[in-house]
Amino acid sequence: MSSRPIRFLRRGQPVTLHNIPPDRTLLEVLREDLRCTGTKEGCGEGDCGACTVVLGERVTDSQGQPQLHYKAINSCIRLAHSIDGMALWTVEDLSQDPDIHRPAGKQLHPVQEALVQCHGTQCGFCTPGFVMSMFGIYQNHDRGSQLDRQGMQEALSGNLCRCTGYRPILDAAQHMASLPPATVNAPAVLQKLELLAQENSALAAETNYKRPSSLRELLQLRADHPQAQIVAGCTDVGLWVTKHHRRFDMVLDVTAAQELKCIEHADGQLRIGAAVTLEEAFAALKAQWPQLHKFAARFAGLPVRNSGTLGGNVANGSPIGDSMPLLMALNAKVVLASIHGERSLPLEALYTGYRQNVMAKDELVTRIDIPLPQPGSATQYLRAYKISKRQDDDISAVCLVINVHVENGMVTAASIGAGGVAATPARATQTEAALRGQPWNAATVQAAAAALQAEFSPISDMRASSDYRKHVLGSLMQRFWLESQGKTGVTLDDISLEVQA
Repeated sequence: MSSRPIRFLRRGQPVTLHNIPPDRTLLEVLREDLRCTGTKEGCGEGDCGACTVVLGERVTDSQGQPQLHYKAINSCIRLAHSIDGMALWTVEDLSQDPDIHRPAGKQLHPVQEALVQCHGTQCGFCTPGFVMSMFGIYQNHDRGSQLDRQGMQEALSGNLCRCTGYRPILDAAQHMASLPPATVNAPAVLQKLELLAQENSALAAETNYKRPSSLRELLQLRADHPQAQIVAGCTDVGLWVTKHHRRFDMVLDVTAAQELKCIEHADGQLRIGAAVTLEEAFAALKAQWPQLHKFAARFAGLPVRNSGTLGGNVANGSPIGDSMPLLMALNAKVVLASIHGERSLPLEALYTGYRQNVMAKDELVTRIDIPLPQPGSATQYLRAYKISKRQDDDISAVCLVINVHVENGMVTAASIGAGGVAATPARATQTEAALRGQPWNAATVQAAAAALQAEFSPISDMRASSDYRKHVLGSLMQRFWLESQGKTGVTLDDISLEVQA
């Protein structure tokens, strides 16, 4: 069985590529097949951002109107077939795409012009990635609003530079909005994408890269091809390709199933479909719990959050995945489905060992259900902590999320999720029990910190020693107590990144 052709829009024209293996990355296709070497290969694992490109996808807004949604993504770990039916921009395209209307007499896009004016490049290897991340920001931001420095740093945290330093790059990111604007002819692009979708639907369905558009078809394919590699955003499977050199004869991509892309409120639950991107999922979570903003920004760089999905992170079950401790602390349930029906279970019950779970061979994660905050007299203290060697764009040594409800000075509810301290993401049930029914005071917290340290036996590895991880667990519980009492100045979050006049 051979792969169906990949068809996408670039520079205003459809591009058709034949005989692309299902496990070939987008970066390989760009550099080796299309000879588009402006997009650079740096780390090969979605960390440095040198390979960043922007995708344009046709979506429907709340009024049912088609919109063009822009996403900066890492092409090094994105499978090429996943962009079928989308628009693609690389750094070469900003001055050559006829659907981008640049200011009169200007060859450079305002993003590029801003980097020139602000001296935002030296060796230039990382520059194409910064340009494309900034292009994604430029297209998505409200033209009437200012680009603040803190927001720019968060949006660009997935792009690394070793020689320029970030000050001139952040200067350029703020400056680009003040230059004469360039606009994408979105109606024209949407029209071409609609035509491309119609043409693609007429192509033969037999392929070794399967990306069904409905949940029913997806579950049937899962049952028919249990050996197929499941992918969502591919932010982890992509590493198996680029770093472990694994090959896949067949790939089943869940990201086009419309039922899995929904976010809704129902029956007191926030329901997030498994194919919802991490960026969209965290936006929904922050709408309910604004205090999660910093944690969401540090989860990963924006290009990773734009590709990765919440369901993929949950199903992957990495012990250092950050979403699972958060979801456990929020008492989330995971919904599994097959052609035989669906079942729901607490998220912590999903995992049985290192990257092992209770899912049958024909089951998939389809949704995560999270109880919505309920009005009441109890005060909720919720904090999510990520401890890593780098502040941004790094994997956690320890992730700890603590959710405590206090009423009349007593702890009425407690839920704690932890990552990096066991073979699976884990819920700290013993520590929760040590908190419930106790007065919310320093003595209770000290006892809870000791219980938390005793509850886990973490390993030592390249990120941290076992002793360090245990010490951090106790320290984070103490920090949680201080922050619940209004203590400030205990974190880097208190440092302003605005340039002082």
